Amino acid sequence: MEYEPVIGLEVHAQLLTKSKIFCGCSTAFGEEPNAQTCPVCTGQPGSLPVINRKAVEFAIKLGLATNCRIAPYSLFARKNYFYPDLPKGYQISMYEYPLAEHGFVDLTVKGEKRRIGLIRIHMEEDAGKLKHGETPEKAPFSYVDFNRTGVPLVEIVSGPDIRSPQEAGEYLRRLRTILQYLEVCTGDMEKGTFRCDANVSVRPVGQTKFGTRTELKNMNSFRHVEKALEYEIKRQIEVLKEGEEVVQETRLWDTDQNITVSMRGKEEAHDYRYFPDPDLVPLKVDDQWIEEIRKGLPELPDQKRERFIQDYKIPEYDAEILTSTKAMANYFEDCVRLYPEPKTVSNWLMGDLLREMKRDEKEIEHCLVTPKHLAEMLNMMKEGTISGKIAKEVFEEMYRTGDWPATIVKEKGWVQILDTGEIDGVIDKVLQSNPKLVEDYRSGKEKVFGFLVGEVMKGTKGKANPKLVNELLRKKLKG
Repeated sequence: MEYEPVIGLEVHAQLLTKSKIFCGCSTAFGEEPNAQTCPVCTGQPGSLPVINRKAVEFAIKLGLATNCRIAPYSLFARKNYFYPDLPKGYQISMYEYPLAEHGFVDLTVKGEKRRIGLIRIHMEEDAGKLKHGETPEKAPFSYVDFNRTGVPLVEIVSGPDIRSPQEAGEYLRRLRTILQYLEVCTGDMEKGTFRCDANVSVRPVGQTKFGTRTELKNMNSFRHVEKALEYEIKRQIEVLKEGEEVVQETRLWDTDQNITVSMRGKEEAHDYRYFPDPDLVPLKVDDQWIEEIRKGLPELPDQKRERFIQDYKIPEYDAEILTSTKAMANYFEDCVRLYPEPKTVSNWLMGDLLREMKRDEKEIEHCLVTPKHLAEMLNMMKEGTISGKIAKEVFEEMYRTGDWPATIVKEKGWVQILDTGEIDGVIDKVLQSNPKLVEDYRSGKEKVFGFLVGEVMKGTKGKANPKLVNELLRKKLKG
């Protein structure tokens, strides 16, 4: 029997407000533990929460950007559970009446277009953070830091529409891109500002009824999400093939062993004893405010991709990659403004730059090659100062050091050879060393010409002007 996975993702994204969702404490990252707290976010008796208007605005932006219906009426509720980093003993969230519903995100996976439905987007407060360790005497300890407590979150709940780990990864990347374009979340998974839990089950192909699902946690990168899903799908299929039943539970992804391990039985909504928060009035959003926010939306990834294809005449695949992050899209456009040949710029970004960044696991924001660096190098190549082969070496040096192309070329002595006499001398040596190939060419075997060009370029250490080499070599071969 063949099985198919059914996957739904719950994403928590920290909103980029300066203050917390229900108080005025700072949301700055990396401060001293427990330095950004007050009676409200630590749940002291008598303290009262007040909603952060900017957080609501950011959540509405996301709802509109993901094609959701914004609810005119939503309600905050108390989600009750007990954990050391939850000072109130409950989390303020939304339950029956979320802020946004019935949206979707479009994506393309392996050439196939897919639409992933969004069930809801709701607002809530973040919990604190636990730090575990040992004293010098090897005594275990656990500290709690409440700085993150009360930081505004949106929870984005997808429908059970995802059918593979690769689709899940692409959906998360697309969602993060939208958040970054809106400038409402950094999308940094390592810092926990963009976190994902996955619900996954398997069922026989053709069956409409869902199987028993498990929830996966502790995945802090797109790759971890994909690997955890791959493992869990395989595990569940093996359980069913052995005639056993999948247990509904929460499982953790163990990054050291690359396996999922059981954490606890899966909670249901009734376990949290949701009820409306008596300290917060219902959240009402009028049409006028929604339209004001809609008009202020920036150009979103899909719109930018279509514009790149139309305005810059680059292939859809290039446009898809170049708009995958706002920073990359801005980098491309800055380069084109300085060197107005979009396809040439795209080729260098898609090939050399992305290859180096992927190897070093770097983002474009941390790259030493600025648009001005790249434009200067491309102009030097266009003017004939350096050859295409030398440009590759200049780029690698530029990427490694951040030095300017002109400086690198001067220090390395990589200026292109335009002296016909010098090139002629190298051509003569190549022809003398390859009399059989010269004879083959003159008898009509055109293919050997490329090899001879390569030998001449090798003889000049890549410095000769390729166009000049081609012209002089053909002239010599014709006798």
